[in-house]
Amino acid sequence: MAIKLLYIFFLLPLLAWPGLLRAQQPPFADAHWISPLHDTTGTCPVFRKEFNANKPVKYATLYITSHGLCEAQINRKRVGNRYFTPGFTPYDKELFYNTYDVTGQLKKQNTITATIADGWYRGIFGPMGSNAGRPNVWGRDASLLAKLIITYKDGTQQVVSTDSSWQCGRGPLLKNKGIYFGETWDETIADHDWEPVRTDHAHQNNMVPYPMEPVTKQEVFKPKRIFKDHLGNTIIDFGQNMAGWVQLQIQSNNGDTIKIHHFETLSLKGNYFTADLLHADPTDIYILNGKGTETLEPHFTYHGFRYAKLEGFVPTKTNCRAIAVHTDLIHTGTFSCSDPLINRLQKNIEWSLNSNFLEIPTDCPQRGERMGWTGDAQLFFRTAAYNRDVRLFFSKWLHDLALEQGGNGGVPKVIPDSYQPRQQGTDKPAIPGWGDAALIIPMDYFRAYGDAGILQRQYPSMKAYMKLVISQVDTDGLWRAGSYGDSYAVGPATDETYLAQSYFIHSLDLLLQAQRILHIQDSSFTKPLEKAKQAWARAFLTNDTLNQHTQTACVLALHFNLANNKQKIAKQLADMIHSNHDHLATGFLGTPYLLEELTKNGYVKLAYTLLMQKTMPSWLYEVKQGATTIWEKWNPYKDGNYDLYSLNHYANGSVGSWLYETAGGISPLAPGFKKILIAPQPGGHLTWAMVSYQSVNGKIVSNWAVKGKLMTEHVEIPTGTTAIIRLPGQPDKQIDSGTYNFNVRI
Repeated sequence: MAIKLLYIFFLLPLLAWPGLLRAQQPPFADAHWISPLHDTTGTCPVFRKEFNANKPVKYATLYITSHGLCEAQINRKRVGNRYFTPGFTPYDKELFYNTYDVTGQLKKQNTITATIADGWYRGIFGPMGSNAGRPNVWGRDASLLAKLIITYKDGTQQVVSTDSSWQCGRGPLLKNKGIYFGETWDETIADHDWEPVRTDHAHQNNMVPYPMEPVTKQEVFKPKRIFKDHLGNTIIDFGQNMAGWVQLQIQSNNGDTIKIHHFETLSLKGNYFTADLLHADPTDIYILNGKGTETLEPHFTYHGFRYAKLEGFVPTKTNCRAIAVHTDLIHTGTFSCSDPLINRLQKNIEWSLNSNFLEIPTDCPQRGERMGWTGDAQLFFRTAAYNRDVRLFFSKWLHDLALEQGGNGGVPKVIPDSYQPRQQGTDKPAIPGWGDAALIIPMDYFRAYGDAGILQRQYPSMKAYMKLVISQVDTDGLWRAGSYGDSYAVGPATDETYLAQSYFIHSLDLLLQAQRILHIQDSSFTKPLEKAKQAWARAFLTNDTLNQHTQTACVLALHFNLANNKQKIAKQLADMIHSNHDHLATGFLGTPYLLEELTKNGYVKLAYTLLMQKTMPSWLYEVKQGATTIWEKWNPYKDGNYDLYSLNHYANGSVGSWLYETAGGISPLAPGFKKILIAPQPGGHLTWAMVSYQSVNGKIVSNWAVKGKLMTEHVEIPTGTTAIIRLPGQPDKQIDSGTYNFNVRI
C-alpha cells in the first residue's frame, strides 16, 4: 500500500502535465543503445556486463529501458517486481524508462544481465483475423539502454552504462513471438556464444519515467479440481477466469519436457477448447535439465484463462497454481447485497477489470487481440472509477490517445494504434461511440476526481476531434459516419446515422462544458451544436415521438438529453422492454445507461427486473451459466458450442456504476465527490446493500436494510464534504461530514 501511495502522490501531479515529465533530463548521459550483431527475430537475446564494487555501497540505482520487453538480473536475481517493462505506449512517440533501487543486490564481483523479448514493440501484434497480426509494428531491433549509478559510503560514485564493453548472447528462453504466444524455456542451453554488441548514441528526446502503477503479480489460485476430459487430456480448473499464467513447483529430471496450454472455457461437452483464441497460442514449454526443485513460469507473456491442459507433468493441488497479473491499482469501492447472484456479478465485473487493465485498458486477455479499444474504455470508465483508483492509468492512456491522434484530429479505434502503419501526421478516422472517448473519458474523469488539469491537458485533443466531425457533416446537418453500431445488441440494429448524430451532439455538449469549466472563450462550437440538435429532431422525431424503434435509440435520446419529451421516450423504452418479455436488447452503446435512464424516468422497478433476469439475455444468465467474468456477447453459443467470442470482456460490466449509484446510493453532486448524493433505491427482492467508495476527499459509506416497512440507512460522509440525503418518501436533507443513521418507513 505504501508503494501505491507513492505512485499516487508523486506521479499524479506530473501526469496531469506530461510536459513536466519530459522536462526531466533522462538519466542516460554517456550510455549507448546496444543491440545484437545478428538478427534475433523470434528469440530473446541476453546482454551482460561484469563489474566490481570494491567499497561499501551506500545506495545503487538502475535506470533501464529497451526496445522490446526487458527483464534485468543482478547476480542472477531478478531486479524489481514489475512485469512487461518498460511498458506499452506509442513507442515511436514516447518511451518509458524504469528506476530500481538495487542496493541490496550488489556484491564485490557482479554480473548484470538483461533479457529482451519481442513484446508489443516488435512481436506479432494487432488484428488477428485473416491478417493473423503482423510483426515489427514499432520496430525491428531488440535493444537495451541502461545506466547503473553506485554511490559509495565514502561519497564517490561508479557508473556502469551500456556501451561497447557489454556482450550479447542467448539464454534458455528460446521462443517468444509476442504476448499472443507462449514461451519455450530450455534449461539444457546454458548462456553461451557471447559476442560483442552494436552500439548507437542514446536518443533521449522521447523518454519519460514510467508514469503509473506497474504490472505485478496479484491474486493466487490453487486448483479447484484436476480431472481428465473425455479426450483423455489432463485439465486443471482454477475456478476463475483471469489474465496471468500457470506456475509450477517441480522436481525436475534431465530432459523432461512440460507443456502448459492455457484456455478460458471447456467445450459444451466438457473438453479442451481453444477455437475462441483465434491465432493466439498460449502454450508454455519447459525443457528441463534435472537441476532439482524449481519454479517454472513465463517471463514476457500472459494468457487469459481459467483452465490449463498439462502434458509431461502430473499436477496436484500443491504443485501448481494460477497467478493473476495486472496493473497494481488501489481498490476504491466495495459493493455487496442480499442477493448472492448479484454479488457474483459484482465480482465478475471486477475480474474483467483486473484481466483487462494490464498496461492499457484492453478488450480481452485471451485471444489474438488485447488492444485498447476506445469505445469499450469510454463505456466502462465510470464503473472502473468506482472500483479502482484509475487516475494514473487513464491519464497515461488519454495522453497516448492524444499522441496517436491524426493530423486531421481523428482518433484511432485502438490506443496505441497497432492497425495503421506508423506514419507521422497520417489522418485517422472519426468513429461514433469510439472516437468520442476523446471527450467522454476526460469529462467523466473530471467528475470522478475533480481534476480540471485533465481537461486542460486534453482540451486540444477534444477540440481537434470535434472540428473533424463538424467538417464531415452533410448539408442536411447530419453526421453520416460508419461505425461498429450498437455492438452485439440482441434484436434489430440501431440506425448508424442515428448513433453518429447522437454522439456528435453529446460530444459537442461535453466540449462546451469543458470550455465553461476552463473559462475558455470560444463560441465557434455553439451554432454547430444548435444545428446538430435541429437536424436530429427533424430526422428522428415524428410528432414528438422517437421514430427509431430500438432500446438503445431510446436510451441515448434520454441520456444525451436529445429530446424535450423525456417521459414519452421513457415510456417507449419501457414498452419495448415489456414487449421483449422484460428483457434488455441493448449492445455496447446502450447497455451502460439503460438501467440509469429507466431509474431517472420513474421505472426503477423495471430496472431491477432487468438486473435480476436469469434468462438470456441478462447479466445473471451469465452468472447462472457459471461465468466468473463478463462476456463479450449476451449469447456466446453457436452451432452447439461456444462462438468465437471472448468470455472476459468488460464492456457490459458497465452496469456496475448503477449498482453503486442506485442500488447502493452513492453518486457525485459536484466533481470529485466534493458534494455527494446519498439516494439508495431499494428494489427487486433486495433486503440490504452495503456500499463504500474511497473518493479523493475520503471514504463514503451507504449501508441500508429493509425489514417489513422499515428502512434503516447508515451513512458516513468524509471531512470537508457535504451530502444530500434522499431516502424513499422523504424530503431531501443536507448534512455535513460525519456518521449518521436514519430510520424511515417505506
